Amino acid sequence: MRAVDALMECLKAEGVEVVFGLPGGANLPTYDAFYDAGIRHILVRHEAGGGHAAEGYAKATGKVGVALGTSGPGATNLVTPICDAMMDSVPVVFLTGQVRTELLGTDGFQEADTIGITMPIVKHSMMIQHPLELPRAIHEAFHIARTGRPGPVVVDIPTDLSRADIPYEPITDVHLPGYQPTTDGNQKQIRLAAKALANARRPVIYAGGGAVGASAELRELATSDRLPVTCTVMGLGSFPASHPQWLGMLGMHGTRTANYAMDEADLIVAIGARFDDRVTAKLSEFAPHAKFIHIDIDPAEISKNVPAHIPIVGYASNILPRLTTEYRALKPDPARLEEWWHRIESWRARYPLAYSDSDDSEIKPQYMVQALFEATEGNAIVASDVGQHQMWAAQHYHFDRPRQWINSGGLGTMGFGLPAAMGAKVGRPEEMVVCITGDGSFQMNTQELATCAQNGIDVKVFVMNNGYLGMVRQWQELFWDRRYSQVHTGQYPDFVKLAEAYGATGVRLTDKHTLVEGMRQALATDGPVVVDVRVSAEENVYPMIAPGQAARDMVG
Repeated sequence: MRAVDALMECLKAEGVEVVFGLPGGANLPTYDAFYDAGIRHILVRHEAGGGHAAEGYAKATGKVGVALGTSGPGATNLVTPICDAMMDSVPVVFLTGQVRTELLGTDGFQEADTIGITMPIVKHSMMIQHPLELPRAIHEAFHIARTGRPGPVVVDIPTDLSRADIPYEPITDVHLPGYQPTTDGNQKQIRLAAKALANARRPVIYAGGGAVGASAELRELATSDRLPVTCTVMGLGSFPASHPQWLGMLGMHGTRTANYAMDEADLIVAIGARFDDRVTAKLSEFAPHAKFIHIDIDPAEISKNVPAHIPIVGYASNILPRLTTEYRALKPDPARLEEWWHRIESWRARYPLAYSDSDDSEIKPQYMVQALFEATEGNAIVASDVGQHQMWAAQHYHFDRPRQWINSGGLGTMGFGLPAAMGAKVGRPEEMVVCITGDGSFQMNTQELATCAQNGIDVKVFVMNNGYLGMVRQWQELFWDRRYSQVHTGQYPDFVKLAEAYGATGVRLTDKHTLVEGMRQALATDGPVVVDVRVSAEENVYPMIAPGQAARDMVG
């Protein structure tokens, strides 16, 4: 069969249900193979939309996402999703077309060095050199993407090789001698961690994106005693926000309770988190009294930013049950934590997440998120874009389960929200999926409304419309003397008309008194819906750790 037909067989063998892509000259043979393959393909309107949709699918389902692009600009349009997937450890296989082998290096039409361009932002990449390599390369790509620390893998396929006839035999063994991730964790280190935890008087569990796949195990550990838990923006939902041991999100726009607890902790158990700058703030003053247990699948993250006193390399889902067993066996005295919880409760009482609501019908952005939480009864999968709305969503939509919160954390990609919501809905069609976006972010990939309308992808988009690039405006207000430079979007376009032009339903909500009911009506409407919610123009996200400051110096 043709190599591209073998490619389709490989995708089926990997359990691929759907791919997101856009055809072009160099990947035409692949699209010809799709004609008879029986694999669902969703035609996106921009390759970046396809890449982010594959990410949203992967984040919502835990499976490997697949995105396709052609050579040249098709591949370069995938650069942002590839980098986004790398930063957030998302398993996605990106298949790109390439010019004929005889044209490589000649600056042929739509030629680009895809492997060279993407090399710093992939977990692995490969260009097919011979058609016989293709089947094994595909299986290796999926294996690498989903195992160890998940991430993006790029397979670049010259168009002439994809058309070549090859003898195809199913591949059932994938063994890469140079790639053997440590997954189980060292038992001696786990025992040391349990002893440290049993002796700690001010412990905090700090969970990141790597804890999302170990939510049940995390909860079991935390509730084996009264251990306080905080999550990064990537880890939200891995521990229920409704649980009394939940401190809220930590970091730049986290709760004072979570940040103050980290600042005064004597032991921090980091699970699948990487101590990035949005969490640590001023690194030299981060958690000055704490010892660190660091559990992570990626040994390169251990002690990268903060020295780990007890490092444990492996999957959190493998390590946490054994840590819980060892901890319980020590029978630690729960009374040792009473003073710590008294301190935590005093912060909670003194510094709740609060804002000044309007006296009239004006919609405050915080209330918009609270209203959406009420309208969805807290059950929706929420994809967000990047900016103020993202932080307000993280603060005020209380996530109780994993894979319920889908956002761009490490790269902070505006335009991520709508296509990611689209991918999530495709992967979990039985779920209610909403996108919280801003008027700036939404316009970066708004063309994917056409994809939603054409394919009946029932996502509800709630635009927090303040007429500004809000987070940039906030920084210009606080740190640049209100010198508002190029941040006013001027309420363009009319999102209701735009939605209708794309075949979606458009709604505008401007009154806080009818906001929840208006949202419920939008959620009950068939098909994709865009809800333009006019909110206060110059509201700021608080609390906030200013750049270069310590967590104890939070403002707002």
